[in-house]
Amino acid sequence: MTETLTKNSNNGNISHDGIVESITEGFVKVRIKETSACIACKIADACATSSDAEEKVIEVRCHHAHKYKVGQKVVVCADMSHGTKAVILAFAIPAALLMFVVAVCIHFGMGEGWSALVGVLMLVPYYVILHYTNDILTRELTFFIKPA
Repeated sequence: MTETLTKNSNNGNISHDGIVESITEGFVKVRIKETSACIACKIADACATSSDAEEKVIEVRCHHAHKYKVGQKVVVCADMSHGTKAVILAFAIPAALLMFVVAVCIHFGMGEGWSALVGVLMLVPYYVILHYTNDILTRELTFFIKPA
């Protein structure tokens, strides 16, 4: 299996070669092999990649799943803007929220330790809300596949 990770500059997509592992109603699971390029990829977390694993399975929502066969070579794609949105939701907003809450608490005379604790506790509702909006986010931050 030849594995590549490329950015298509024409349409801003990231694509990764893989092989169909299983097919269920509306979903295709594709096994991809992690390459060194995955480390620099903005959407590596969405792919569930980690530095200690070599192969990953990505579940792709697919209305035409019946067109694919187990073992078929495919290309998994994701839009770069979706990766950026995922990074903003997972890291940038919580960091800004944390800094804002800590600054407000310190401004109103709370100690640094307590301010930091309140800041971290304020992240709990944010991530709970993010968790409960997972269905909406899953529809927006999706992968798509095409035959190789």
